[in-house]
Amino acid sequence: MALYRTGTCRLMVDRLLRKRLVMLYQPCHLSTNQKPQGVLSLITSKAKHLNAKYEQFLERKFPNFYILYSTFMKGLRMLFVDGKEVGRIRRKMKIQGIQYHQLPYREMEKLRQFRRDIIKAAPVVIISIPPFANYLVFLLMYLFPRQLLIRHFWTPEQQEEFLRIYHNKRKDVHEEVLDSLLKSAHYVTEQALQNKIHQLAIQVQQGVHPEVTNIQEVRSAFSGPPFGMTKLDIQQMKALSRIMFLTPHLPAFFLQRRLRSHIFEIHHLDSALLQLGSKELTDEEVKKACYIRGLNSTHLSTEDCRKWLNCWLQLSEKLKESEASLLLHSMVLLSANYLQSLRSVD
Repeated sequence: MALYRTGTCRLMVDRLLRKRLVMLYQPCHLSTNQKPQGVLSLITSKAKHLNAKYEQFLERKFPNFYILYSTFMKGLRMLFVDGKEVGRIRRKMKIQGIQYHQLPYREMEKLRQFRRDIIKAAPVVIISIPPFANYLVFLLMYLFPRQLLIRHFWTPEQQEEFLRIYHNKRKDVHEEVLDSLLKSAHYVTEQALQNKIHQLAIQVQQGVHPEVTNIQEVRSAFSGPPFGMTKLDIQQMKALSRIMFLTPHLPAFFLQRRLRSHIFEIHHLDSALLQLGSKELTDEEVKKACYIRGLNSTHLSTEDCRKWLNCWLQLSEKLKESEASLLLHSMVLLSANYLQSLRSVD
């Protein structure tokens, strides 16, 4: 007690009490986020460093395998970015209450392409999830790149080669589609319209590139029998399915439904592109737009591709949905001799 009465001891006790009170009443931080965040950042940094070292090792020791590895990793990143973009577009559609055909051109095209990509890529992505399973994917990439992988996982050389292969498969069906036009033209009741269809098909078979106006003149025959979407026979639907890169090995009902869905999708894309203006497209977008509409644009100049795309849009703009079958047939009529017509002009 005597010690407590001294000024020094009283001061020390007062300081201790104040510190205790501060500790009691200051906010209690139970979170330990700072430390885990620091550990996570350190782990991420180490993983990136090890991955960079691993890639350098592969590039130096196994250059061919490194090309597969880097292409695969780049493809995964591109697919992930596309997925995020598609998620954003879908949220926008839900919030604003808009349908697919009401989207701007680029967003509509992104959804269309991503849906096709993800269906084909899903098995490969699932296989690559378990540890070390990505080496199996690399083997598949090496053995069956065109059949199992999407464009994200192709090298630039493979993209050019595979697009050419796919178009050649499409080109193999051109003659079948034209023969079907000639055979079915006899069922058109109006004689003048029958003659125009017959003349159009013969011209294309002989290597003549038709004018858009010539194709527009026969549009009325494609809203009903024998060329309407619901009136096509099974052989016509199989041939047109191959033109659209769809499997022909399905019952007639499913073939008709898929053809309708895909050509309506392109028709909606055409409408959105007309609003945007084809001049707004990049060179790559123009070539891609031509390719999905039937033209092999891999070896054409951008100017020639734009000219062809404008002709397609000129035709598509005038067609009703009930005449969508003519748009399907135009994937052959407008593209079969376009390259030859350019050469003849030169």
